[in-house]
Order: sequence, then structure tokens, then C-alpha cells
Amino acid sequence: MTIEKYYIVGVGMTKFGKLYDFSLKDLTKIAVDGALKDAAVPKEWIDAVYFSNTGQGAIEGQHAVRGQVAVRPLGFEEIPVINVENACASASTALNQAIQFLKAGEGDFALAVGAEKMYQKSGEKDFSIFDSAWDVDTPQENMEVLKRLEKGFDMPKDAKNAANYSMFMDVYASFAKYHMTRFGTTQEQIAAVSAKNHQHSVYNNLAQYQKPFTIEEVLAAPPIVYPYTLPMCSPVSDGAAAAIVCTEGGLKRLQDKSRAVEVAASVVQTGSNRKPEEVEKHLTALAAKRAYEKAGLGPEDISVAEVHDATAVGEIIQIENLGFCDFGEGGPLSLKGEFSLSGRLPVNPSGGLESKGHPIGATGLGQIFELVTQLRNEAGERQVENAKVAIAENGGGVYGLEEAVAAITILKKLN
Repeated sequence: MTIEKYYIVGVGMTKFGKLYDFSLKDLTKIAVDGALKDAAVPKEWIDAVYFSNTGQGAIEGQHAVRGQVAVRPLGFEEIPVINVENACASASTALNQAIQFLKAGEGDFALAVGAEKMYQKSGEKDFSIFDSAWDVDTPQENMEVLKRLEKGFDMPKDAKNAANYSMFMDVYASFAKYHMTRFGTTQEQIAAVSAKNHQHSVYNNLAQYQKPFTIEEVLAAPPIVYPYTLPMCSPVSDGAAAAIVCTEGGLKRLQDKSRAVEVAASVVQTGSNRKPEEVEKHLTALAAKRAYEKAGLGPEDISVAEVHDATAVGEIIQIENLGFCDFGEGGPLSLKGEFSLSGRLPVNPSGGLESKGHPIGATGLGQIFELVTQLRNEAGERQVENAKVAIAENGGGVYGLEEAVAAITILKKLN
């Protein structure tokens, strides 16, 4: 039996950051035009659009038909335009759904685009979007579950918190404190992840921040909530990213096929009830296992990874879930530099969410943009040598002890 393959043939991305002079429609246009140009296909070839956004309803009042409003001015007519919201994993979910559209035999080309506008022209930033990424009926109960993860943690007497920050920093603080208590992970190890990612971002002109930090500078930065300082946390961002996927039949219609990247696996799933100590049942670990099985690959085959480092400990947790090291080894190996550009397995060469930025509805496709660029050997000074297989991990929301959703995408360079 012949197994149909699917390919990313075009990607586009805006700079991420405080883009006061750009509307959501402006950002969408830049990313989509970039993807169409990159793929060298006319927009008339696109058979469906999957549009990812999480905040436009809360911020601008555009609660419905966001995708139609964003892409109809670009000339997309008489095709399905599907709106996708899946918290911080929205954009990866849009890509997954675009692939499902192709698998259903409904067309040869589909466009996934994510766009987010989180800064207003007044200069204000909006944290309220994050506040709805868990069960809003039970906020106290939600936090009580997470606080139980902190049992036995010895809080430093000099620990300080910022006056204003996203509720999700408290969520990630609970994750960090459990990891520190269970495995002995240190604040210095967490800071090493942050310093590494900020160093990577120096080479990415689309990143929100391009300032390098040493571990000592990360530790000395203003506190957010222990164990995090400001450089360890992803910023609020504006931005957009897009990807065009096609079938094998669609690929044959292209003049230049050499820059296509195969989608070896795309998995989206929710979690399950588990005990805190059952880390091997973390939803990302389970999703990664499914993705590896679908791709016929394993962690040892991965050349480069982009993971969801909403805070620096997120990267430590996810590299363990992805099988790059044993549970509990992520911190020490990060301090040794194993996941830097010059290390054993480069993680977040883009700078990650901590410095590239985190426009929620665009983040997952921003990861895909980076990995496609890496597999094409077009990443310049941040290029991973001999990159052949790439993986993206994109998480969203929180439910119980972990994220509410995990999205895993595995990409392969064409021979």
C-alpha cells in the first residue's frame, strides 16, 4: 500500500514584537504573502485556509469569523476558511487541521496562518488572554492543584515577585518547583537555558529581542516569580506566521521542488489523569511517542528542535518529554551546553519564546518557520550543521497538572 506524503512548500513570518503600527490584518498579509512567494504558487491554488488566533475577540471584540475578516481582503474567496483556537498551541493545530484537509482528499494545497495582536496603540499589553486558558469556573481549585506540586519545596527567604505578571507565570512556577524538588534542578540550570536562548536570538533578525545574556546576568535580572527572572519568561508579542502544505499531487505542480520539506508526523492531543510522579505519562511525552511512531523515527534521529519555552523550565521539561535525555537530566545537561547551537542537539536556535517572542496564535507556526529554514540550510549564522530531521513541540493552556493540549510536528529534509 502506498502511503501518501505531505509537504510544506512555503513559509512566511513577520518580525515578532511590539508592532504598534501594524494591525492584525497587516500582520496576516505579510505572513501570507511571504508564504505564497516562498512557495511560488498563486493564491488561486489554495483550497482551504486555517486561521489561528486566540485574542482578537477579547482585545478587539472580533469574536467570530476572524479568519474570513483577515484573509478575504487578500483575495481568498469561495473556499473553506476555518477558524482555529487551541490556546498557545493554536497555530500548530491549524497546521495539523490543514494536513487533515489534504488527507481527506479535499484539495492539493492548504494554508495555515496564525496572527496575534497583543499590544494596543496606547502601548498597553494584554495579559487577560492567558487568564482564560484554563477552566474559568474553577480558578481557585485549578491553582490549588498546581500548588500541591510545590509540596516540600524550600522557598529562599530572599525570593521576590514582580508587581504585575501573567497568571501563567504562577503556573510555570509550580511546574518548576516540582521539578526542582523531585530532580534537584537548580535556578542556575534554568538560567542556563535562558542565557542559551537569548544568545541564539542574536542571529535571528525576526526575534523580538536580540540581546545576549550570561547566566549571571539572567540570575541578576528583575524577578518575576521565583525561580524566574525577566529573561527567563516569554514576552507579550505581536506577530504572524504562515505555512503552505500540499499533497504529492500538489508537489508535482511546482516548478521547483527542491525546497519542499516533508511532514513526517503531526499530532495534537489532550492529557489524561495522572499522578505528579508519573512524569512518563505527561501529555507531551505521550504525544511525542505517537509522533515518533507515525514518523518511523526516534529521539536519536532528531537534528534540531523548537520547544515551547514560555518559561525557561518549560524547555527543560519538554526536552525530557521528547526523549532527548532521561527525566531529571534536562537541567544538568542544559548547564553543560548540550542543547546549544554547538552542542549535541540544538534546541530553540530561533531564540525560543523567551527571546523570539510569543504571539500566542502565531507561535506554533513561528516554530515551523524556523525548522523549515533550518532543514533548507538557510538559517545563516544560527544554522544547525547537517540538519535532516526536526521536531516542534507546542503546548497550550493548563488542565490539572499539565498543559491542556500538546502539538508535535516532525519534519524531514528531502533527499
